[in-house]
Amino acid sequence: MHNGVSRTLSGVALAIALAYGNLAMAACPNWAEGTSYKVGDVVSYGNANYTALVAHTAYVGANWNPASTPTLWAAGGSCSGGDPTPPTPPTPPVPPAPPGNTVPFAKHALIGYWHNFANPSGNTYPLAQVSDDWDVIVVAFADDAGNGNVSFTLDPSAGSAAQFIQDIRAKQAKGKKVVLSLGGQNCSVTLNNASQVQNFVNSLAAIIAQYGFDGIDLDLESGSGIVVGAPVINNLIAGVKQLKAKVGSNFYLSMAPEHPYVQGGFVAYGGNWGAYLPIIDGLRDDLSVIHVQYYNNGGLYTPYSNGALAEGSEDMLVAGSKMLIEGFPLGNGASGSFKGLRPDQVAFGVPSGRSSANSGFVTADTVARSLTCLTSLQSCGAILPAQAYPSFRGVMSWSINWDSHDGYVFSKPVAGSLHQLPATQAKMKKAVRTVRTAW
Repeated sequence: MHNGVSRTLSGVALAIALAYGNLAMAACPNWAEGTSYKVGDVVSYGNANYTALVAHTAYVGANWNPASTPTLWAAGGSCSGGDPTPPTPPTPPVPPAPPGNTVPFAKHALIGYWHNFANPSGNTYPLAQVSDDWDVIVVAFADDAGNGNVSFTLDPSAGSAAQFIQDIRAKQAKGKKVVLSLGGQNCSVTLNNASQVQNFVNSLAAIIAQYGFDGIDLDLESGSGIVVGAPVINNLIAGVKQLKAKVGSNFYLSMAPEHPYVQGGFVAYGGNWGAYLPIIDGLRDDLSVIHVQYYNNGGLYTPYSNGALAEGSEDMLVAGSKMLIEGFPLGNGASGSFKGLRPDQVAFGVPSGRSSANSGFVTADTVARSLTCLTSLQSCGAILPAQAYPSFRGVMSWSINWDSHDGYVFSKPVAGSLHQLPATQAKMKKAVRTVRTAW
């Protein structure tokens, strides 16, 4: 009789314990795809609790489970109605690939901006319709959400968010890069203190994780306070480095400043003139490519010419690239110097046609000759590089949408020129001549 009572009581105790355990487990809802989460939401996944770090939607098929997305979730947390689920040491799931893809982008790349908006070129369209001639697709643009935060709202003409994510993955499967651009003519970002930097990092990390972007493009101009000595410069450098630490080593970083912000530092170093140079220098080890805009800003003053080199000319494109690779003095030699970048970190930016920019139009033939000069010292004009740079990265253009509007008259021939360039050269040729005139 005693043994029967003991067995009964033991069974009741076990049932109570199991029931309590189940209640504790049920206190935190299970993580589920298709659900939107707020900052601070706690979920159960894999016998452990996780707390949401940023607001996001777990899109179906994206597999952003809490165990695999540390930019979205932190381990731990409790829910009302029970203690946190005690974690057990299960075999951890195989984490998905980091945002973007690990495939290096094209040795010689055609880089273009895709409109996340409508303009006279027409409504935008799904990324799936972007020609495969484009090796890097820069999504223009993210939005300033205030206090350092960045947001992104997809244009309805691009399709649903789920379709957009699938389109990004499909492009990446073909070896393309898809990145999010910050800035543009009318956009800015506020980075005046450490709190705003943290907001910048967290909000961008969440967007990158949500959509699967490979990284970001910096197209910030005067609206963001980019002037020599401004606090935003060091804060931007710090924020980008923190963002890369969150996203991972495959993080793609490009820059698209107007030429007064870069080579303009040769003429005068102050205000807007040369203001991007500290950013480039501070992020040179993280930089994938810089493609200065050689349009809408008049001619280019260089150490190699008496006057400004004309927009739309081969000499301007070659000289601007030469300055970025070989370095140049600042303030006409009175303010130090800029140390050059690797050739594979440099491309040049031009309009895709006469409608896409106010000035600076170049022909496809001029682009081809500029590339040949930079990579093999052939077909050069008055300006020559100190040596051939066969790893020179390529060409950026504004924009993908204007190019398709115009019948692909830019992308088809330029992609053909790029993809025929040599990737390496056993013995670099030295320049036999160059134009160097005292400024």
